[in-house]
Amino acid sequence: MHELGIVFHVIKSVEKIGEENGLTNIASVTLELGEVSGAIPHKKTELLPEAALKIETIPAVTYCESCGRDYPTVQFGRTCPHCGSEKTWLKQGSEINLKEIEAI
Repeated sequence: MHELGIVFHVIKSVEKIGEENGLTNIASVTLELGEVSGAIPHKKTELLPEAALKIETIPAVTYCESCGRDYPTVQFGRTCPHCGSEKTWLKQGSEINLKEIEAI
């Protein structure tokens, strides 16, 4: 599964940051996940056994090249609701960002 690799990457990043900063336990990790990123993290490790996972959603927004307008991706997909064009591309919403690590 593609998202499993992402989850392991996030865990390794948190562990590396924790080691570099001498942390022994993490209270919480905040991730920003794009609405259409496909990632749903659930894994725990030694440094993160009781860590709360906080998720902030980044709305998916698509841009239409034909009319130059943005629209909500999840609601309308690839077809622009303003002009009906399919000359569109995802502007935001597939990101996965490690926003914050809170140590105990």
